[in-house]
Amino acid sequence: MSAIGRCWMAAAALALVGCSTTGVAVGAGAATAVAASEERGLSGAVSDTAIEAQINALLLQRDFETFRKVGVKSYERRVLLTGQVQRPEMRLDAVRLAWQVRGVKEVINEIEVTEAGGTEAYAHDVWISTQLRSKLLIDKEILSINYSVETVGGTVYLMGFARSSEELARVEAHARNLGYVRRVVSYVRVGNEDG
Repeated sequence: MSAIGRCWMAAAALALVGCSTTGVAVGAGAATAVAASEERGLSGAVSDTAIEAQINALLLQRDFETFRKVGVKSYERRVLLTGQVQRPEMRLDAVRLAWQVRGVKEVINEIEVTEAGGTEAYAHDVWISTQLRSKLLIDKEILSINYSVETVGGTVYLMGFARSSEELARVEAHARNLGYVRRVVSYVRVGNEDG
């Protein structure tokens, strides 16, 4: 998700805190049901969402450029940092800030230091993530809710939980078969692996 999207989500969440309309209650109920159906459960989803929000807040306090360039995903308190930054210290700062958040048990640093990027590359990344999420959603042999997808510079990063190695292989195959994909990196936990 883009930095602007994260800003809008944060603003929307803050606006809804005091709201007590039926629509909000129904929406919250639906979101709760979806989170509860994930392998990590409702408390795990809430914990990961809080971790992501706290790291994003720290990145934004650091400076807007770092916040805008670094993507944050958390699954079972394992944090994946992705993005492309221009300076090595931006990469190091992001990792340092992620470790400051209570409850984080692992930080996976996939931030690249590069001058690459631009509008066309960003458009390709958005296209890849959107196409992959759609393919996972319609594949009846994949429980798509258990997967988080992030694409940076043509690299697809997967996080989450696979019910079996066969399911994960299907997810990875969907990713590899998309245009513009350079490589697929998986941080998905399979079956009963320790989490």
